[in-house]
Amino acid sequence: MLANSLEVLAGLVLLIWGADRFVHGAASAARNFGVPPLLIGLTIVAFATSAPEILVSIVAALRGEPGLAVGNAIGSNIVNIGLVLGCVAIVRPIQLRSATLRREMPALLAVTLLTVSLFLDSKLSRVDGLVMLTGLVIVMIWLTRLGVRSAPSDPIKQDFEAEIPSDVRTPLAIFWLLVGIVTLLFGARLLVDGSIEIARLLGVSEVVIGILLVAFGTSLPELAVSLVSAMKGEYGLAIGNIVGSNIFNLLAVLGAASIIAPLQLAPIVLSLHVFVMVAFTLVLFAMTYDYDGKNELSRIEGLALLVAFIAYDSYVVLQNV
Repeated sequence: MLANSLEVLAGLVLLIWGADRFVHGAASAARNFGVPPLLIGLTIVAFATSAPEILVSIVAALRGEPGLAVGNAIGSNIVNIGLVLGCVAIVRPIQLRSATLRREMPALLAVTLLTVSLFLDSKLSRVDGLVMLTGLVIVMIWLTRLGVRSAPSDPIKQDFEAEIPSDVRTPLAIFWLLVGIVTLLFGARLLVDGSIEIARLLGVSEVVIGILLVAFGTSLPELAVSLVSAMKGEYGLAIGNIVGSNIFNLLAVLGAASIIAPLQLAPIVLSLHVFVMVAFTLVLFAMTYDYDGKNELSRIEGLALLVAFIAYDSYVVLQNV
C-alpha cells in the first residue's frame, strides 16, 4: 500500500507540473502565432487544463480499466464545482460580469444532459464516443465564434490578455509544450498503475477510486488556477476555467476513452454519481443566473457547494471503504 501510495503521489506531482508546462507552452505558442488571447483561453487553455483527466482516462482505457476513466470524468466535474468553486467563493466571492461566461454556462448544461442521455443504456459504445468527440468539435467552433464576437470590454477578455504569456519565444514555447505532454503521459501512467493497485487492495471498484482519488488529484491544477485568479481579481478566469474544463472532461475524456474501449457502466454510476454531477451542474447554473442583481457567487453559496461536496464524498467513502 505504501509503495502504491507513493506511486500515486509521484503521478499527481508530475501531472500538476506537466499540466502547468503544457498550458504555458500551448498558450504562448498560440499567442505567438497570432491567435487572440480570448480565443486561446476559451479553447486551448480549457483543453490544456483538462489534459491530466484526458491522459489518465486514455491510459486507463488502454489498460482495460474503463471504470477508472468514468470515475475520473464524473468525479472531476463534481470536484471542480463542489470543491474548487466552493473554496474559491469562500476565500473571495466570485464576480460574474462576463457576458462570454454567461453564454458558456448553457453550453455546459447542454453537454451534461447530452452525456446523461448517452448513459441511459448503461454503456458507452464507440458510436457514443464518436458522438461526444463530434460534440466537442461543435462546441470548440461555437466557442471560437463566441470569442470573435465578444465585446472588447468583457472582463474575461481582459483577464486572458493579462495572464497569457506574451514574452516567450516560439521555440521555447514548443519545448515546454512537448515537455508538458511527456510529463503528463508519464504521470498518468504512474497514477493509473498506483490507483488500480490501491483499488484492489481495498476491495473497491475502479469507479470509486476514480471519483475519490484520481478526480481529486487531476483537478488540483484547476483549484490552483482558480484560487490564484480570484485573489488577483480575475473572476472570469476563476470560474471560466472550471466551466471550460468540465465541458472538455465530458466530451474529450469520456469520448476518447469509450472509442479506445467501450465502457460498461455499473448501476451505481447512474443511480448516484451521474445524478450528483447533474445536480451540481444545475445548482451552478442557477447560482450564476443573475436572479438577485448581485452578479456574484457569494461566500454562502460557496459554503453550500463545499458542504454538499464533503457530504457526497463522505457518503461514497462510508459505502465503499
